[in-house]
Amino acid sequence: MPLTEPRDGTPEPIATPAALAEVVERFAAGTGPVAVDAERASGYRYSQRAYLVQLRREGAGTALIDPIPLGDLTALGAAIADAEWVLHAASQDLPCLAEVGMRPKRLFDTELAARLCGFERVGLAALTEQLLGLTLEKHHSAADWSTRPLPQSWLTYAALDVERLVELRDVLAGELRAQGKQAWAAEEFAALTVTGALPPRPRADPWRRTSGIHRIRGARAQSRVRAMWYARDEVAARRDSAPGRVLPDAAIIAAAEMDPKDERSLLLLPGFGGRSVRRLARTWLEALAGARALPDDALPVTPVVEGPPPPHRWAERDPVAAARLARCREVVTRIAAGHTLPPENLVSPDYIRRLAWAPPPEPSPATVGGILRGFGARGWQVDLLAEELTAALPDPALPEAAGEA
Repeated sequence: MPLTEPRDGTPEPIATPAALAEVVERFAAGTGPVAVDAERASGYRYSQRAYLVQLRREGAGTALIDPIPLGDLTALGAAIADAEWVLHAASQDLPCLAEVGMRPKRLFDTELAARLCGFERVGLAALTEQLLGLTLEKHHSAADWSTRPLPQSWLTYAALDVERLVELRDVLAGELRAQGKQAWAAEEFAALTVTGALPPRPRADPWRRTSGIHRIRGARAQSRVRAMWYARDEVAARRDSAPGRVLPDAAIIAAAEMDPKDERSLLLLPGFGGRSVRRLARTWLEALAGARALPDDALPVTPVVEGPPPPHRWAERDPVAAARLARCREVVTRIAAGHTLPPENLVSPDYIRRLAWAPPPEPSPATVGGILRGFGARGWQVDLLAEELTAALPDPALPEAAGEA
């Protein structure tokens, strides 16, 4: 059955302090869990701020909040602070909700619950159809939610995202209980309330992630990528525009390869033909000139990588470690399959790589478990894995591994 209209109709967005105060009072008086969602403008804006916040609660109905004119939603967050918040893919929304003052004490993540239950399709629309028999359209998910006024069809879409979220939570909670995984989910949800609202840590040398940079050879040419990347980032931040809409990565790579010295040469390159890009020609040329003038000791150097190398290089660098990693991965894959879990939800692949690259000198379930906990693994993950990973770490070809030492 298609889900096309909210049962109470599509509410108008709340955009004034007086209207917000009424919503705060209404949701504080509601009962049960609160369905929460947020819409961003990824791909359109530089920031990851929320441009719409949707809530639904029994006894309070649905509210659509426009945080742009309101700024701070701390009062709303406080009104529902003691309730369980139900979100789908919570890690995507928690940072932008925290930015406006909304932080849950307890939550239920329907996407994560579905992963723990072993569902293959965990998108909101797929789960709503499979578990509730309702078809939920997702054709506005990649829209520019910074648009004002928001079209009525978008508002309806946003309201429907929280319309049946609590019902979906109840079905998934029952499935977690049936599979004996409710304690696992509780640990995962508790961890999200602590870490989920934190902004992502800034990457070292983010310019190195420019698409196509593998074609750039030499430190001097890399300095041109770096200079163009930061020039674009400054413009994007100033305009609050997604960097790729200011200048595509392909244009940065083309300029780094050709190093044009004048506007005519620059504008002949792929990606520099648009009017808004042409208007910034001086900015791009100044960035390239700055890179050209750098002394050799200011050029980019190969970063020192902490932790293990990429797995595809292990066989060449340390065949023993490569074999150890293969054994540990087999343990994770087997145990995950036995519990109907995706391996990456049983344990982060990075934790297994780090353990296999630098195992403890005398592995035991206690030492291996301590290492995994230090990386960030939860208790239930350690309980399932520590003993078998301990057995997998020693090389079975060595006498010590066979108990012959």
